[in-house]
Amino acid sequence: MYSVDLNSDLGESFGSYKIGLDEEVIQFVTSANVATGWHAGDPLVMERTVQMAKKYGVGIGAHPGYPDLMGFGRRNIAVTPKEAKAYTKYQLGALMAFVVSHGEKIQHVKPHGAMYNMAAKDYLLARAIAEAIYEVDKEIILLGLANSEMIKAGKEVGLQVISEVFADRAYNADGTLVARNIEGAVIHDTELAISRVVRMVKEGKVTAITGEDIEITAQSICVHGDNPEAVEFVKRIRHTLEVEGIKVTKFSNFIK
Repeated sequence: MYSVDLNSDLGESFGSYKIGLDEEVIQFVTSANVATGWHAGDPLVMERTVQMAKKYGVGIGAHPGYPDLMGFGRRNIAVTPKEAKAYTKYQLGALMAFVVSHGEKIQHVKPHGAMYNMAAKDYLLARAIAEAIYEVDKEIILLGLANSEMIKAGKEVGLQVISEVFADRAYNADGTLVARNIEGAVIHDTELAISRVVRMVKEGKVTAITGEDIEITAQSICVHGDNPEAVEFVKRIRHTLEVEGIKVTKFSNFIK
């Protein structure tokens, strides 16, 4: 039987500002990437998100990003590998305190936004992030873009890695995500997005924006739940996967 994880970025509210429909989406995903305060989230939100993840048996992951609250962590920032390593440790440690206090363990780390996209292409940045995780707890899994430098660096450092794909994003021929400012980068056709996900899991292939099929490893699917339509999309993806005979479970249950 095929197995796959569904992950979502959660805990992104901040103070009086509510972002996302965490309470709704967490019931349908199997892993949660919890904002660690630098791009989004705050201590109260972090603790509440950990409590929800524990309630629903969802794998808990740290979602560290650049110190860019105003830009939601999506702006590229030039940092040294030493800085990236320290940033990752700092944010992982913050979430770990909440997780441990509730009797749980950190399942994974998934960098956020610009940090994620830059590390997908920059080996030295990816290596620094992987080393940070390994030095804190070598049992923590690195969740990164399939076919990226993050997957390569994580393996070389000695971490277990999980390859992530995106349900609603288009791919370039080299396996990278099409930039959001390019037409067709985001797939709005629900049926197309779901069929692409099933094919990625079962066949290990996806059609690039340029038309050719490329090889891809789909162990975890990123889904978003920031509006009612997105939550319904998550529900439909999970239902379709299960109908197709694909077991939907957190990746710590099937990683070798």
